[in-house]
Amino acid sequence: MVAHSGMRSIFVSDLLTVNYPIMNKTTLIERVARDAKLSKKQAGDAVESVINAISQTLAKGGKVTLVGFGSFSVVKRAPRKGRNPKTGKEVIIKARKVARFKPGIELAKKVNK
Repeated sequence: MVAHSGMRSIFVSDLLTVNYPIMNKTTLIERVARDAKLSKKQAGDAVESVINAISQTLAKGGKVTLVGFGSFSVVKRAPRKGRNPKTGKEVIIKARKVARFKPGIELAKKVNK
């Protein structure tokens, strides 16, 4: 798989060895496969399982806490006023639930190095 960055083509394997600030599901699966010494199929199944478990828990209104990494939760967003970008007319945006992620202390420290 090849990602294009400006004039230079970047191979996914490059993303795993160089500190590029790019991570998508494919590169995550490749990283998990490499680090855990799994096949890409096994790693893909594991990543998909984690995503499904988090999604299902949030869909039921639950909370997922991964100590040191962070927590996922669902919060209610109140109705608010907004503007239609085409017309500029004021509109009311309905209340809704949204997924929220709060980084843990260890992740926050790594990000702020």
